[in-house]
Order: sequence, then structure tokens, then C-alpha cells
Amino acid sequence: MITVTPAADAQISAVCKENSCYAITLNLKGGGCAGFEYDWGTAQAEDLGVTDFLVECDGGRLSVNASSILFLAGTEVDYVRSIVGANFQINNPNAQSSCGCGVSVNFDMDKLAIPAI
Repeated sequence: MITVTPAADAQISAVCKENSCYAITLNLKGGGCAGFEYDWGTAQAEDLGVTDFLVECDGGRLSVNASSILFLAGTEVDYVRSIVGANFQINNPNAQSSCGCGVSVNFDMDKLAIPAI
């Protein structure tokens, strides 16, 4: 449902270890210049909901809450290093458009498909 590249897996594991957390969270919230924003955070196991989607990594986890999974189904999470810095990159096939910074995104609600879980 969500794919994590080897580079993102390594970074998720490193962040979980550095922050002594159970998981990195990736969710959507309203806002930004395109309508929604990707919202990153960290969480302990007890902070996660029973319906949260978990991707197991080598030394940590990526968690997506139930209300965001519809928008993130089919997404690839990568970690990219370049001369100007490093960051997680989200390749979301459901996105209709996004802003230049890659944090804000918009969706065509008529084209979203409910994923089979």
C-alpha cells in the first residue's frame, strides 16, 4: 500500500534510533498553498491508533493514520540527498498537484479509490 525505498528505510531507522521513538508518522492535515500538507512527526507505540497503517523498517516504522491512508495509498517514500540538503520525498500517484516545496498537495476527490486492506 505504501512503499519505502532502501534510502528512506535507513533514514527512518536512524531517526527512530536518534529520537528513541517507535515510529515516524506521515499524515495529512488541511492547509498549505495547495489544500493539504504532509505532516511528519514521531510517536511511541502507545500514541498510535489501532487502525494506523504501519510499514516495518529495519530499525523503526513508518505510521500513517487511518484518515490519511486513502490519500497516501500507492505512495512511495524516498530519502534524497542533494547539494542543497536532504529530505524525505513523497511520490504520491493520487496527488493532482503540489506546490514547489513538496510539502503541500491537492487531490482530485473524484479520482481517489478506497484501498483494499
